[in-house]
Amino acid sequence: MIHLSDTDTAGLKRELLGMAWFGCGLLLLAFFGLGLAGRWLAAGQWLLQAGLLWGFVCRHSMQRLSLNRADIGSPLYASLGWGNRLTILRGGLIACTGGFLFQSANASVSLWIPAVLYTLAAIIDRLDGFVARRSGQPSLLGEELDTAFDAFGMVVAPLLAVWLGKVGWIYLLVSVAYYLFQWGLERRRKRGLPVYPLVPNSLRRTLAGFQMGFLAVALWPPVHPPVTAIAGIAFMLPLLSGFVVDWGLVSGRIQAQSPATAQFFTRLNVFSNTFFQPGLRLVLTLALVWFMREMGHPLGEMGQSLGFDTRMPAAELISNWVLICSAALILAGLAGRVGALLLIVLLAWHYPGPPISIAAYLLIFSSIWLLLLGTGRFSLWQWDDGWVKRYDGA
Repeated sequence: MIHLSDTDTAGLKRELLGMAWFGCGLLLLAFFGLGLAGRWLAAGQWLLQAGLLWGFVCRHSMQRLSLNRADIGSPLYASLGWGNRLTILRGGLIACTGGFLFQSANASVSLWIPAVLYTLAAIIDRLDGFVARRSGQPSLLGEELDTAFDAFGMVVAPLLAVWLGKVGWIYLLVSVAYYLFQWGLERRRKRGLPVYPLVPNSLRRTLAGFQMGFLAVALWPPVHPPVTAIAGIAFMLPLLSGFVVDWGLVSGRIQAQSPATAQFFTRLNVFSNTFFQPGLRLVLTLALVWFMREMGHPLGEMGQSLGFDTRMPAAELISNWVLICSAALILAGLAGRVGALLLIVLLAWHYPGPPISIAAYLLIFSSIWLLLLGTGRFSLWQWDDGWVKRYDGA
C-alpha cells in the first residue's frame, strides 16, 4: 500500500473533486430524466434539494481527508480506496433520496424512486466496511464518514417517511437523538467536564442497522400505514433507550468500569435471553391467534384456508402459508429473526387498515423486538443470531 506524507492531500482532494463533479453530472442527467417523465417544476425542486445535500456530502468528506489513514500514527493513504468511495456513494444516494422531500406524492414514479435509492444506500452500508477491510485499506475516514452518513440518512429518510404518511412525527426523535447526543458531548467538553469512553456493544450497531432497514422497507409503496407507523414506534423505543444508556456511560452517571455495573448488565442480558425473549415468542403466538379471530379467520377453518380451498386466490393462499410458517419459526426459535421479518412485511403489506386492535399492537411490537433481539433461550436454531452478531461485532 502506497502512503503519503501528512501534508500531502492534494491527490486526495483531486480525487474527491472528480467524484463531486461526476456526481453533479449525474444529478443533471437525472433532472432531465425526471423533467421529461413528469413535471419540470418538480424536477427543478428535486435538483435543488439533491444538489445542496450532495454539496454537504462532498464538503463533509473534504474536511476530513486528513483522516484517510489506518490510525492516528499512520501516514495518509495515496487514494480514497474502494471502501470510502462506496461510503461517499451512499451519501450521494441519500442526497438523491432527499431530493424528493416536500414533493407531491401523486405520481407513482415519485414514490418508487426514493424507495429504490434509499434501499441501495442501506445495502451499501452493509458492504463498505467489508470492502475496505478486504482491499486492505480500512481508515479513520471511513469510520467517520460511516457514522456521519448514518446520522444523515436518519434525518432524510424519516423526514420523507413522515411526509409520505408512513410514520408519525414522533419518529423524528430518531433524527434528533444523534445530534442531541453529540451536542451534549461538546457541551461537556466546553465546560471542562469529563467525557468517558463508550463500552463496546454490538447491540448498538444492530439497532442502528435495523433502523435503516426499517426505513428502506417502509418507503416502498406496497408497504402501508398504519402498520408502518406502529412499527416505527417499536423500532424507535429500543434505539432511544440505547442513547439514554450511552449518555449515562459517557457522562459518568453510569460507571462503566464498576463491578456492580458490569454485574447489572450481565444479569440484564441473562434475564432477556432466558425470560424476556422467550416470553415475546409466547406473546406473539397468542396475539396471532387473537388477531386471526378478530379478522374472521377462526382456527377451526385454518386447514381449509391454508390449502384445501382451491377457490382461494393464489396471493392470499401464499400469504396464509407465510403467516403460519413465520409464526412456527418464531415459536420454535428456528431462525426466528427471519420469521419475524417475514411476519412484519406480511402485516405491512396486507393489513386491512385502521382501527388497530390491541392484538395487532402486540403482534407488531413482539415481532419487531424479536427481530432486534433474537428469540433467546430454548431456541432450536439461531444461525441468524450468529450472523447478526458476527457482522455487528466486526
